[in-house]
Amino acid sequence: MYRRILGPVYDNEKENWWILTNKEIYASVKKPTIIGTIRLNRLRSFGHVPRMEENRIPKRVLCMNWGTTRLRSRPRNRWHDEVREDGRIAGGEKWQEKMHNREEWKKLLRMARNRHILHMPME
Repeated sequence: MYRRILGPVYDNEKENWWILTNKEIYASVKKPTIIGTIRLNRLRSFGHVPRMEENRIPKRVLCMNWGTTRLRSRPRNRWHDEVREDGRIAGGEKWQEKMHNREEWKKLLRMARNRHILHMPME
């Protein structure tokens, strides 16, 4: 959408038109990348589960052991693996302890959002 709004750019020195790269667009707009937004929302939703009662469905599903084997090729990342990596990036090694305290968890997510910790650098 931003690419459409900003449109092609004319370079006076080279006298030609060119289309902005993703890196240039995000630098000019100063908005978080979609990857960072997904990571932040994934952590935010995961933070609710440990504080839930044991009989709630989301907690039972998250703690459930499916008892199936994985395929032989390279194992695909599971949702839980991605959350674990995001938590390590945002909160260091002790991020799981902060998850049980709601105020600490909100503070961690706010810090990650404000400092753009979860936003992967664009290449």
